[in-house]
Amino acid sequence: MPSSSTTIVSRCLIHPDHKSSMKPLKLSVSDLPMLSCHYIQKGVLLTAPPSSFEDLILSLKHSLSAALSHFPALAGRLSTDSQGYVYIVCNDAGVDFIHAKAKHLTLNAVVSPSLVDVHPCFKEFFAYDMMISYAGHHNPLAAVQVTELADAVFVGCTVNHAVTDGTSFWHFFNTFAAITKGTAAMKVLRAPDFTRETAINSAAVLFVPAGGPALTFDANKPIRERVFHFSRESIQKLKLRANANNNELTEVMGKQVNDGWKIVNGNGNGKLKGNGRNEISSFQSLSAQLWRAVTRARKFNDPAKTSTFRMAVNFRHRLEPKMDAFYFGNAIQSIPTVATVGDILSRDLHFCADLLHRNVIAHDDATVRRGIEDWENAPRLFPLGNFDGAMITMGSSPRFPMYDNDFGWGRPVAIRSGKANKFDGKISAFPGREGNGSVDLEVVLAPETMAGLENDMEFMQYVTQVV
Repeated sequence: MPSSSTTIVSRCLIHPDHKSSMKPLKLSVSDLPMLSCHYIQKGVLLTAPPSSFEDLILSLKHSLSAALSHFPALAGRLSTDSQGYVYIVCNDAGVDFIHAKAKHLTLNAVVSPSLVDVHPCFKEFFAYDMMISYAGHHNPLAAVQVTELADAVFVGCTVNHAVTDGTSFWHFFNTFAAITKGTAAMKVLRAPDFTRETAINSAAVLFVPAGGPALTFDANKPIRERVFHFSRESIQKLKLRANANNNELTEVMGKQVNDGWKIVNGNGNGKLKGNGRNEISSFQSLSAQLWRAVTRARKFNDPAKTSTFRMAVNFRHRLEPKMDAFYFGNAIQSIPTVATVGDILSRDLHFCADLLHRNVIAHDDATVRRGIEDWENAPRLFPLGNFDGAMITMGSSPRFPMYDNDFGWGRPVAIRSGKANKFDGKISAFPGREGNGSVDLEVVLAPETMAGLENDMEFMQYVTQVV
């Protein structure tokens, strides 16, 4: 529960406004590993609504009830049968709705550019603090906490990670916002696909220890958390570097042209045009820059030590036949890319970026299916954490429509997360508020590593604003 600086005004269960007729949904190969992870915690900071907070709370309760009728799985509970299979029972048991107040805080105080680290208040704006997803057997699978600030409101959503990935999470959140805004906004939204006849529906059983699984990392280790902002222009510079050879770099940066690579501004999107699948993407370029800088900041003594950069990828479109883009559940796999510390630090940006790029491109239907088969041969929980001190785990995505959440009086001012699933080396990627290819990286590091990153001029020269 939130600390004493945030006051709980009321709490209740919200049920779907229509009874569910949906049959139990079996957890998949992609869902089950998440049972040892925390619930997902993401939310939006909004300016104060034009109506009273009493009216807002009533409106949000009604719209949440309506949204749950579109997403009946979230109003259910987990259940394990006698064979060990885990299901979502869509029994309309409801989700928690919490109204809280933190009237001592202003919008400018919690997202001021003068802040270095993320304001600690956001950790208080979510329910189910540090709850493991397996707890969904006896707890709601989702909760919404609405916190009233002096001149703003924060809507924090907490959802069981064995039930949703980021794609499904934001689909639900956007639906909730659109219903609150009105029927016109609802017309642009798609219904979730609850199909379970897919490649990830498996007969394999995950055996869980008595009492449930344990968290796979130490959540009490000291960490710092910052959000670094990268403009489209800044990321394009990184992309040009990543796609250039060393001896061509000066010419590319000066003319923005090199053997067919060029910035195309005529269509207004400023995309780098090149050789299709051979092109290292903007996000891979940014990730490579981060990998190099964090590795440098960790000050390893042994150049032969390996470092792993893990990227979570959505495979809905990678499987053949493709899954529905709005498939509800987890449809993600982790892509590990490994290199020695010596190579990461001595080679150029292209080296790391190309490693990441090749791994992502190679993750096709056959690769996804091999991952499924591998898990079926040895069912296991997802090992979240930084076990050798040299790991980075990239989650979330700048492609998620996080700022498409207009509850009726404007887009969010900022996106923030809670305490969930945070450890040294955990990175979350958000779209920048201005859009147009900008990216925010929520970076969580050990304090001494963060200090090293802050003093890394090769990294910081691309940070256009810290929000």
